[in-house]
Amino acid sequence: MKRLDVTPKAVEVIEKLKALHGELVFNQSGGCCDGTAPMCYEKGDFYVPSRNVKMGEICGCEFFIDKDQFEYFKHSFVTIDVKEEKAAFGNSFSLEIDLGYQFITKSRIFTDEEYKQLLKEEEK
Repeated sequence: MKRLDVTPKAVEVIEKLKALHGELVFNQSGGCCDGTAPMCYEKGDFYVPSRNVKMGEICGCEFFIDKDQFEYFKHSFVTIDVKEEKAAFGNSFSLEIDLGYQFITKSRIFTDEEYKQLLKEEEK
C-alpha cells in the first residue's frame, strides 16, 4: 500500500521532462505564492523546505508535501495527473507549463482496511 500514484498521461509528461531536464523533484506547497498544485523542478534547482514531508516517489522522482497539507492528506490516496493548460505558458515555475500542461492532485480517502495496512507497512 502506498500513499501516492501517477496517471499514465502524467507519466508521459514526467518522462519528457526527465529527458529535457534530468533528475526532477516534486513539491506541493500550502502557500499562497506557490499555490497548492504540485510543482515540478530540476532536482538541483529546488531546495526542499525542512518542514516538508516526503509523501513518496513518482517515476523515480521524490514527491514532497507541506507538513500542514500532509496533515490534511494523510488519510488520502493521492494521484498526480496532468491537464492541458496552454494559456498558462510561462506563468508558473513548474517545468510542465512550458509543455502546455499543469500537474494536478486528485485524492480519495483510504478505506479503513487500506489505512490500517498502510500504517503497518510504514512501521517497518
